[in-house]
Amino acid sequence: KPRPAGQGARGPPRARAAPFPTAAASHRKEHNMKILVVGGAGYIGSHVARECLDSGHSVTVYDNLSSGSKGNLFPEASFVEGDILDYPALLSAMRGGYDALVHLAAFKAAGESMLKPEKYSLNNLNGTVNILNAALEAGVGRVVFSSSAATYGEPKYLPIDERHPTEPENYYGFTKLEIERILGWYDRLKGLRFAALRYFNAAGYDVRGRISGLERNPANLIPVVMEAACGMRPEVQVFGNDYGTKDGTGVRDYVHVSDLARAHVAALEWIAKNDRSLTVNLGSEEGLSVLEIVEAARRVTGRPVPAKIVGRRPGDPAKLVASSALAKETLGWEARHS
Repeated sequence: KPRPAGQGARGPPRARAAPFPTAAASHRKEHNMKILVVGGAGYIGSHVARECLDSGHSVTVYDNLSSGSKGNLFPEASFVEGDILDYPALLSAMRGGYDALVHLAAFKAAGESMLKPEKYSLNNLNGTVNILNAALEAGVGRVVFSSSAATYGEPKYLPIDERHPTEPENYYGFTKLEIERILGWYDRLKGLRFAALRYFNAAGYDVRGRISGLERNPANLIPVVMEAACGMRPEVQVFGNDYGTKDGTGVRDYVHVSDLARAHVAALEWIAKNDRSLTVNLGSEEGLSVLEIVEAARRVTGRPVPAKIVGRRPGDPAKLVASSALAKETLGWEARHS
């Protein structure tokens, strides 16, 4: 069964929800919604916006373009340039009669979060509270949150399912877990329905080639590897080779971004139809090591892809692989392209 909304957050029993429009009371059917995609000009956000459009929904993108690109916007979607820390601008954008919003505007570099927790607190925590408060004020009753399997921390068992303890090992994962807990409270106290999607590493690009804007200063492994392959950076830094894994380097679950986009839309439609909240993992259920990714890039590109072993990063678990059984059961989702 889907895990109850806000499970893991401490607090009183569920309160009676405020009278938000339910799926049954909505004037629009769940397959034709008006959606605000916050962070929709970014790497994952642009794929989510594209999938929403492909599924027949109307889309407005709200983005400050700090890491996103105008090249990732689509002519059939509206665009509002704004920051989630600018509450009046955010509220103004929210007042467009939206049925739901997708939140993809959190900072996501785990290593950086351990060095700059204040940056992650301000954007991820304060920014999310702004988003949720503006949603309440504007009457937007559904949120899909792009969360992270970094909420789990060092795995007690593999693959990680939704019942796994949540003990994040980096500050980024902590902010994502706190956002989930806040969502749980807003669900109980205000009837704000949400889906929190936990996944590890996004990979790839739109399988039909419609998105080409590159990430700025990427921190994810695959874009870093490809930058090294084409000479944009001198080498790939491999953070530690003394983990208890098959080759000593960290093992992660890589999910194709088109699969992730499909899951976001499926989650939007699920909470609209069921008027309940949901927390699910999204994963390929297979782990690949850093060196396996580097070797694959060498094989595919025919380039040397220099790699240098450096010290471990604080907050990096050895191996992370997620179970997607609940996503398959509830959303009918599984990784097709990953």
